[in-house]
Amino acid sequence: MARAATATINLNAIRHNYLLAKNASPENKAVAIIKADAYGHGAIKVAQSLEDIADAFGVACIEEAIELREAGITLPILLLEGFFTADELDYISQNNLWCAVHSVDQIKIIADTELSKPIKIWLKMDSGMHRLGVHPDQYEAAYQELKSLPQVEEVVLMSHFASADEPQKNTTAEQISCFDAVASKLDAPVSLANSAGTMAHPDARRSWQRPGIMLYGATPFAESQELADQLKAAMTLSSEVIAVRELQPGDAVGYSGKWVCDKPSRVGTVAMGYADGYPRHAKNGTPVLVDGKLTQIIGRVSMDMLAVDLTALPEAGVGSHVEFWGDNLKASEVATYCDTIPYTLFTGITRRVHKKYI
Repeated sequence: MARAATATINLNAIRHNYLLAKNASPENKAVAIIKADAYGHGAIKVAQSLEDIADAFGVACIEEAIELREAGITLPILLLEGFFTADELDYISQNNLWCAVHSVDQIKIIADTELSKPIKIWLKMDSGMHRLGVHPDQYEAAYQELKSLPQVEEVVLMSHFASADEPQKNTTAEQISCFDAVASKLDAPVSLANSAGTMAHPDARRSWQRPGIMLYGATPFAESQELADQLKAAMTLSSEVIAVRELQPGDAVGYSGKWVCDKPSRVGTVAMGYADGYPRHAKNGTPVLVDGKLTQIIGRVSMDMLAVDLTALPEAGVGSHVEFWGDNLKASEVATYCDTIPYTLFTGITRRVHKKYI
């Protein structure tokens, strides 16, 4: 029998979460963001499961788009980082890819390139995140130049939020105001809302939403939020107990003995480690479910194994089912114990973990 480390992917949950994003603004459309192998869930499988309801897909780069096209995915695909070299533009043109443009230099490259078919451009404004995007003072001129090019079919106006997952801040409202000061003068579709924008900022729900992390059932918010509370977990990471130790007070567990028993203890060893993608820096006390009952990680996570406290679970033993996150334990809760976010938990799962689709 194979090692039990498994990521079970619920494709119906992903469909539910996509429709939740769509229904937040039913008059508009939504790009399903499936970059980074659909946040570790499997881009091809996720795209196939959404293709009959999604309006378009979004990936980071052309390599991710090519993988989808070669798998037979035909919906439009948005390249969120745009093109990196001019020789990508011909493939973009011929394969119904939409392309973000985030600099004036990219516009010049497009103008100097002959294309067999015009392409759809998503013109990005730097409205305050200061990562990528055309400066607001240059944005209208950039839009007009793109509109004048025979290589360009249509222009969508876009920006990206820095703090939409912190709704108590004014940052998102300030970015929307910055964007609208220029974009409201232009007759073009608009895309502003990422997952947090879609859920918490009605003013950001424009022509195109861009739901990402919410598709996979994880909340970007630290607090309860109406739409986030309706998400369904898409990935359940699990394994099994492979050994049990009966330890005494003073016995240490794991590398460097970072956890020491203060009473007689039962410790289970589980087939899951950082080579599977479970965070090495998970703290003592990180929650985990054994046969559906809550307990904790103890000691350091090693490459292939970790330890869980079975002291209060006398019925648990070799073969007991261990859930690290999923239907019954939120990835966002686990992430706080690991000083990280659900995005890194999901995308960190390695190929050694079996993927099971339901």
